[in-house]
Amino acid sequence: MTDRSWVHGVHAVRWLLKQHPERVRLLYVQDTRDDARAAEVLALAREAGIKHQRIVGRRLDEWTGGAAHQGIAADVQPARSWDESELLTHLEKLAEPALLLLLDGVQDPHNLGACLRTANACGVHAVVVPRDRAAGLTPTVRKVAAGAAELVPLVTVTNLARAMRVLKERDLWFIGADAQAERSTFDAELKGAIGIVMGGEGAGLRRLTRESCDLIVRLPMRGAVESLNVSVATGMMLYEVLRQRR
Repeated sequence: MTDRSWVHGVHAVRWLLKQHPERVRLLYVQDTRDDARAAEVLALAREAGIKHQRIVGRRLDEWTGGAAHQGIAADVQPARSWDESELLTHLEKLAEPALLLLLDGVQDPHNLGACLRTANACGVHAVVVPRDRAAGLTPTVRKVAAGAAELVPLVTVTNLARAMRVLKERDLWFIGADAQAERSTFDAELKGAIGIVMGGEGAGLRRLTRESCDLIVRLPMRGAVESLNVSVATGMMLYEVLRQRR
């Protein structure tokens, strides 16, 4: 089962069946689940002509790596990276202000996977990365993302700064994170159509990326450490966005 990609959990599988049923190859439901939420998922699968199998919980545990699958898992066609034109089309269809995450040269697949997982949790509409010197959708990224790599579009662009200029024409506002910034994240307004821009491991934001940001902020820190892992910092930034939007 190692060649399969999984989306698990009632909410994630239900969303996929509603939005992209064509990507679901087979639905698995734990044999002990016989409730309204499971029935809804099964009904969506039947409507889309997707077959399902009843299976014991320990097998789902094994296939999903011990994840909290809630007795529901889907074997899905692995997601592919989007290009810039697909992102622009996606943004035009949104019924709410866009929220993007831009990662400027994150090379560790574990960090990218963790960022994708947090991005999904916070309602990010797409994650944008440069084509060169950055991690892509590898098996490790998919595993760490725990299904989020199949739910959050990963957009690969040739030039991140140029992509930001194009997106600004669509009225997006970009907030970059830098430990040396004077303004705190908590003092910035993070509502409306925005992109959160995070630097890569060690190097941080590259010059052109930084210059393309509309605002640079820092996460307040009171301890002795000078910096945070990029996936941790990304989570803190995105949850501040989520707090303000709620």
